[in-house]
Amino acid sequence: MQWYVVASLLTILTSSQGILTTLSQSNGGYKYDYATVPFLAEVFKLIVSSLLLWRECQKLPSPKITTEWKSVRLYPIPSIIYLVHNNVQFATLTYVDTSTYQILGNLKIVTTAILFRLFLKRKLSNLQWMAIVLLAIGTTTSQVKGCGEASCESLFSSPIQGYMLGVLSACLSALAGVYTEFLMKKNNDSLYWQNIQLYTFGAIFNMAKLVLDDFRSGFENGPWWQRLLNGYNVTTWMVVLNLGSTGLLVSWLMKYADNIVKVYSTSMAMLLTMVLSVFLFNFNPTPQLFLGIFVCMMSLHMYFAPPSTLVDLPSTAKAEPESQSLVEVSVDRRTTS
Repeated sequence: MQWYVVASLLTILTSSQGILTTLSQSNGGYKYDYATVPFLAEVFKLIVSSLLLWRECQKLPSPKITTEWKSVRLYPIPSIIYLVHNNVQFATLTYVDTSTYQILGNLKIVTTAILFRLFLKRKLSNLQWMAIVLLAIGTTTSQVKGCGEASCESLFSSPIQGYMLGVLSACLSALAGVYTEFLMKKNNDSLYWQNIQLYTFGAIFNMAKLVLDDFRSGFENGPWWQRLLNGYNVTTWMVVLNLGSTGLLVSWLMKYADNIVKVYSTSMAMLLTMVLSVFLFNFNPTPQLFLGIFVCMMSLHMYFAPPSTLVDLPSTAKAEPESQSLVEVSVDRRTTS
């Protein structure tokens, strides 16, 4: 399967994630415990990866599986980073409003590219760097409302702690993605075996969070396993399956593509969600949204298009074969004479 097919599926699933979550609400709230959704998504990914590994073992005599502890011990690290990232997210929202937080979140586009270059030693051309900056500008532009509105004023009126935590959140998100790509490409292990290790620790950490929430609330709503499926309906299960399928696609991209492809997929998903919200939730589109979409499409073309389609190649490149043939003819003439 080509990477752009997987990236397109990831864009569609990511864009529908927010829509499905909104549709799963009832009277503006959730009848189910939303903290149980990530846990069930991790379990879903773990089951699917186990089945795919079993199928791979049936086809291949000995798929590459590394069971040494020095390799396995690296897989809890992404879960720990995401755990810290989630806490930083909540801390950031205590200083800034939602609109400002979403705009600050676009910094992860640039921080991902920087860590991608520093830690994975992947070189990017000047055009690709320009494309990444354009992507961050485009996504930010699409989220900014009119300058006369209060939300625009709040963007520049938040305390300095909010901006610092926003930058830290963007760095942690980028670090988790880059480190996951490092793990997936570290050796030639089976993708499904690597997924099993990732999602096992992911399920453990999510379950630990549910237990911790129980102790914080004093078991007011009962233990987590009793409320695990309370209030679930078809839409809620679609949210779980959507979140789990998105994670499986991301791991495939980390193995066979890279973080930049994932960043473009999620950024385009955000724009697609905003466009779909116009038809589904009577969201009023703004000129900034259309401008942001245009800038992001330019960025997409600049990053992935061949350089020859973006700039005119010098004519000397075309003249080289002709000059080379003339030299060969002159050499032949000298040898025959």
